[in-house]
Amino acid sequence: MKTKIAKKRPVPGKRAKLWQLRLYVVDSTPKSQSALANLKQFCETHLKSIYHITVIDLLKQPQLAKGDQILAIPTVVRKLPKPVRTVIGNLSNIEHLLVGMDLRAGN
Repeated sequence: MKTKIAKKRPVPGKRAKLWQLRLYVVDSTPKSQSALANLKQFCETHLKSIYHITVIDLLKQPQLAKGDQILAIPTVVRKLPKPVRTVIGNLSNIEHLLVGMDLRAGN
């Protein structure tokens, strides 16, 4: 007697949640470039291809800082998935970023 094993099929119309991130920087300073490189590396490692990063240069668009209540730079804001989360710094501390982005519970 043969037994059939049902394979799970993806639910039509359902896909992984897209992470929408905003990185606030000032110009292309070494600290800003480092934060962007660190964020890209983090996303490729932990989010694979389900993310979108928008870089906002506050020298060019200072009015955008008010909407996300940016007090320091560089700062990354997770807009989606909700709730909104914020991490300040050059984003080199992976553990801090995992906790800040709510990917790993704090100790």
